[in-house]
This record gives sequence, C-alpha cells and structure tokens, in this order.
Amino acid sequence: MKKYTYTEMKDTRSGFGDGLTELGKTNPNVVALCADLIGSLKMNDFKENHPDRFFQVGIAEANMMGIAAGLTIGGKIPFTGTFANFSTGRVYDQIRQSIAYSDKNVKICASHAGLTLGEDGATHQILEDIGLMKMLPGMTVINTCDYNQTKAATIAIADHEGPVYLRFGRPKVPVFMSTDQPFEIGKAIVLNEGTDVTIVATGHLVWESLQAAEKLESEGISVEVINIHTIKPLDEESILKSVSKTGCIVTAEEHNKFGGLGESVARCLAENNPIPQEFVAVNDTFGESATPSQLMEKYNINDEAVVKAVMKVLKRK
Repeated sequence: MKKYTYTEMKDTRSGFGDGLTELGKTNPNVVALCADLIGSLKMNDFKENHPDRFFQVGIAEANMMGIAAGLTIGGKIPFTGTFANFSTGRVYDQIRQSIAYSDKNVKICASHAGLTLGEDGATHQILEDIGLMKMLPGMTVINTCDYNQTKAATIAIADHEGPVYLRFGRPKVPVFMSTDQPFEIGKAIVLNEGTDVTIVATGHLVWESLQAAEKLESEGISVEVINIHTIKPLDEESILKSVSKTGCIVTAEEHNKFGGLGESVARCLAENNPIPQEFVAVNDTFGESATPSQLMEKYNINDEAVVKAVMKVLKRK
C-alpha cells in the first residue's frame, strides 16, 4: 500500500481563498460576492486587489444569489461565499429558481460544512447540503478533501460552464494531495489499489479512510481507496471498475447518510452491479457543540468507523 503522509495541516477554506486569488489574477470575468464573512471565507486578498470585482452584500444571502445570477447575464463568473448552512438551506428557493432552473453560471462556494465546524453547534453544522444541491438538475456538486484539492477545484470550476456547489470546511486538516494532481470535474482519483474491499470517500473522510486502510492492510486486508471529490456527476465508471475486483464497498462522508454520497453510490450499484455496501455517515441526526475530533468519534465518521464498516461488509460478501 502507498503510504500517505503530510508535513502540514491547513484549513480547506484557505484553499478556496488562495484559488480565488489566482483567479483574480488570471480571469478578469471572475467576480466575488460575500455575505459579511470575508475573513471566514478567506476572500480578503481578492477584495483588496480587485475592489471593483468584489461585492459585500451583508447578511442578505438570498439577495446575494439573485445578484450573482444577474451578473452572469453580462458574462461575469460569480463566486458566492458564505457558510454552507446559509449557502443552501437559507437560500434554496433562490438557488432553485434563479440559478439552477435558469442554468446560470454561478459558483456557490460554501465553507464551514459538516460536523467538523465543531463548537458552533447543530444550527450551523449542516449535514443535508449535498443532498439538497445534488437533487437540483444541472448542478455540479464538489466536496474537496484538503487544501491543495480545494485550491485546484476553485480554479477548475471557473472554466466549467454551469452552476456549481463547492463544499469545504473550517478546521485544519492534513495536506496530503499533491500540488500537481490534476483536478478533473467528475473524475475520481484512485489513491490506493486493492482487491478485498473498495472504500469511496469524500471531503474530510478521505484522510480518515486512508488511515483506516493502513490499519486494515496491516491485518492482511487489501483495500482500494477512491477519492470522490465530485459527487455529481458521479464517476460511476471508476466505482464499478473497482467493485468488479473487490465485490463489496464502503462509502464514507461527513453528511447525513440520507441524500449524500452513499445514496448516489447505492443507486449506481442497484442499476449496474448490486453488491454489499456499508455506510459511514451521520445517522439521520443533528450535531452538537464539541471539538471536531470529539464529534467525529461520537457520530462514527472517523477512521475507526471506517475500519468497522469494512469488517462488517467483508462478512456480507
């Protein structure tokens, strides 16, 4: 097994901020909008260097989505920035009507997603956003795993024509993806090849899955780990190719088990190759206030949870 290591930890939201900075220099059509969270979304540099292309709309997220939709008519590529809870649940009607239905080229960039928001608690720890966004026709849904991948994704979505939901987080996490790893929307990345079980993971659970794979490999279990950064469109070809070898699969995500990556994979398997599947996800509940690591342990979305899911699914083969 290839051993993944890291030399630093960075928050994925900084990857978004740095990606936006690069776009500011290279793409004059990129504009940015923020709902009073410039520092939290790491949009300071873009604002300072391109004040004529930055719009502070205040705590008015619905208005921000409407403005963003309008800006696309003039050929601009708007990047909206606020917390994931406010990027989706608070403004779902505006996204559905003004962006998705109208097929506007808006990039909805959402920070502070999932349980790892930590101490801010259940009201802000949205665990339904992937489901909400993937059900919108024409919406691309991306959930990145580390700083490097978030920066690469931010730059890549500017060239994608159509609405995008880009999800990332607040805590510092290991930076383990290569800086030269190409980011191709809709194309999964096989991080480790194996023959006994497939793990497909997204977001912060990619690193947890790699740690789980090391533990399993030490027990003689050959694990294939796939980084699913794009949940929609899903790379069904890579998933089906993997399970044709392994015969079972575990999905891992920082999201409600209803409506997330796991359900998308289950649909793919049901239509093509029904095999045993286990889900590592939040079990249909809201979160609470605690540290990210405490929450991941309590709600069973860490490396130990992945190991347990693998052992369970192997018995079902």
